[in-house]
Amino acid sequence: MRTYRTVNLNVLWFLIALNVVIFVITLVRPELIYSLGLTPALLPQQPWTIISSMFVHGSIWHILFNMIALYFLGSFFIRAVGERSFLAVFFLGGLAGNILFALLASPFSTGIGASGGIFALAGALAVIVPRVPVFIFFIPIPMPLWIAVIILLVLSFLFSGIAWQAHLGGLLLGLVAGLIFRRRRRTYYF
Repeated sequence: MRTYRTVNLNVLWFLIALNVVIFVITLVRPELIYSLGLTPALLPQQPWTIISSMFVHGSIWHILFNMIALYFLGSFFIRAVGERSFLAVFFLGGLAGNILFALLASPFSTGIGASGGIFALAGALAVIVPRVPVFIFFIPIPMPLWIAVIILLVLSFLFSGIAWQAHLGGLLLGLVAGLIFRRRRRTYYF
């Protein structure tokens, strides 16, 4: 017998709202992108940017795509393993992505966006429920989640201006988290 429980998405909506508020603030005061974004050479003087950069976005398309992905992956993830695990994977994935960005990117480039955390959620879900069908924005046919994750990661490497280091760092953390969740619980219903 399958039981249904109410899922509270308040934490997810809060994160989305926080990203949108910070985006609007940086539209009014664009110089804040450099105070909140992660610039590896400035990390010792601006240590908060290892976290704050996860909430800064550079364009309407950047925030739109990230928040749509955060909503769909986040709501799915919360249903699978709960709010606390969602927050842990999102923030640790963002942190892992930012650490890899700080280590591998140009020291004077500035990394912004929630993609590290989003790739962590995607990576964990790709291990937990690899065959769940998903759509990618520009491909009108459903595909298994694990294939979609690979396609999006490969695209990160192909286009300049994308912090592939953050995507890769988040994904690696997410894959490890997914293995941990999969060992804890064998059956997921969706």
